[in-house]
Order: sequence, then C-alpha cells, then structure tokens
Amino acid sequence: MIHRKPANATKKNEEQLLDGTLEEKMGAVYKLTLHWSQELEKSRIMEYTQLMVRPWKLIWLNLLSGASRGVGIAIGFTFFAATIIYFLQALGALNLPIVGDYIADIVRIVQRQLELNTR
Repeated sequence: MIHRKPANATKKNEEQLLDGTLEEKMGAVYKLTLHWSQELEKSRIMEYTQLMVRPWKLIWLNLLSGASRGVGIAIGFTFFAATIIYFLQALGALNLPIVGDYIADIVRIVQRQLELNTR
C-alpha cells in the first residue's frame, strides 16, 4: 500500500523553499529529500536494480516461482478432481435413471485407470 501525503503538504514544502531564511530553506530541502528517500525505500528500488544487474538471480527466482505455481496448480487440481469424483460416486449410488448409468461408467473408468497406475 502506498502512503502519500496530501497535495497541500507538498505545496507547503514548495512555499517554504521560496520564502524564508537560508536555514529554513535548507530545512525544507532536507525534509523533501528525506521524504523522497523514504518513498524510494518503500518502492524497494534498490532490490529491483540489483536484480537487473544480476540476471541469473532473476532467472533463478522466476524459475523457482514458476515451479511453485506448477506444484500449487497440480495439488489444487488433484483436490478438485477428487472432490468431483466423490460427488459423482454419491450421485451414482442414488440410482438415478439415465444420469446414474452415465456417472457409474465414469466412476468405473476412473477406478480402472487408478488401478492400472498403481500396479
């Protein structure tokens, strides 16, 4: 989340730069510079530039994040498919006329496939 000061706070700093003694102007410049440096720290620009200088680190991070997403998708799909098969078995047990036979065929096919893969 980006925290920004209101526009009138920036105008106030600009007015302080134009009016006042040298010490007040230097204080206003210091505050403005401090504000800019804090904003740059929040944006993590240094880490971004280090990644641009080290392309192999960037490649490694992207490879790692892609593998993590792939594993997450595989786990999620497995859970989703298992849930659907569970509900199909429950519907097949209800012995609905046309739908029940179709669901029973799907469940048998999946069970055969699972048996073939475990041997």
